[in-house]
Amino acid sequence: MNIHEYQGKELLKRYGVAVLDGHVAWTPDEAAEAAAKLPGPVYVVKSQIHAGGRGAGRFADDPQGKGGVRLARSPAEVRAAAEAMLGHVLVTRQTGPAGRRVHRVYVEAGCDIARELYLSLLVDRDSGRVMVMASTEGGMEIEEVAAHHPEKILKVTIDPASGFSGFHARRLAYGLALEGKQVGAFSRFVTAMHAAFTGLDCSIIEVNPLVVTKAGEVVALDAKVSFDDNALFRHPDVEKLRDEAEEDAKELEAARYSLNYVALDGTIGCMVNGAGLAMATMDIIKLYGASPANFLDVGGGATKERVTAAFKIILSDPNVEGILVNIFGGIMRCDVIAEGVVAAAREVSLGVPLVVRLEGTNVDLGKEIMARSGLPIISADNLADAAEKVVKAVQEAA
Repeated sequence: MNIHEYQGKELLKRYGVAVLDGHVAWTPDEAAEAAAKLPGPVYVVKSQIHAGGRGAGRFADDPQGKGGVRLARSPAEVRAAAEAMLGHVLVTRQTGPAGRRVHRVYVEAGCDIARELYLSLLVDRDSGRVMVMASTEGGMEIEEVAAHHPEKILKVTIDPASGFSGFHARRLAYGLALEGKQVGAFSRFVTAMHAAFTGLDCSIIEVNPLVVTKAGEVVALDAKVSFDDNALFRHPDVEKLRDEAEEDAKELEAARYSLNYVALDGTIGCMVNGAGLAMATMDIIKLYGASPANFLDVGGGATKERVTAAFKIILSDPNVEGILVNIFGGIMRCDVIAEGVVAAAREVSLGVPLVVRLEGTNVDLGKEIMARSGLPIISADNLADAAEKVVKAVQEAA
């Protein structure tokens, strides 16, 4: 689960992470009032969306104008900046061409910046440990730094048995060419970041840029915080921060039925049981010349109602031109899947090719249910046969 920058900073501040003073605003007047509470004379007005690259982004109705992060030198200028952002669609490299509509802004105090750095904590899949990653190239996308200057990325993995220690902080500080009081300020900052990461069950905390002020302080100028969904039951206060307006409506609907759904940009809708089989299904669709429209794992204990809901979610995507159902019935019975598919297809007036491959528990009963339905369901013998048939059916329909 992702949250907004201002929410992330509020959480990090609880753990002792240094952040600048700021206030969230939902209207231009609230933005001006927020600025009046800050010392000035420089203020920063930031669009709050779940995407990076806001400063370099552009608004859809003013593509040649300013981005989603703007400086202001008076409450009146803050109000004007907020008015130009609120209710408008911001397009960045991470939002794609559709962009995201800005519903709130964050008004923050300015600061004297001497240097911009990069700092993040994440789960390193290779080592199975928490990794701290830092770079002198703050303000840049870390992917660009990795592609063009990999030598400028510092990485430290943390042994969970011993935890984060002073030598980790000093190693990173010296690698970033910090000196004097900056080393101590950075050590306190990164130690607090690690405490927040583990205490909140985060999947990533990214501060870009992390700034060193002219006074030698180390402050988070931005904050991207994402959480492990599987640990949210331990943090009801964090779960309340979810902004459903920033999430895909289909993914939200899937979550209500305990379905694992991720929207993609292809044309073949997929319904599969098991994450590994779902990945294999997506791969073979690509092999036969098409692209998956989604990842959808109905799980091993799906009911007829959940299968019906899954089918409807797939069909709610206007990009879907065909559907491939691939079920290996172990715990999940093939007749339950068949009943759900038939029920959903009847309810939504199926208008795209549907290919179903069933194998396993009650497979014959499942096939019989589909055959008796009178619906134009294409049966497949195996996974390759299913992928070939659905791609061919979509091409013929087009």
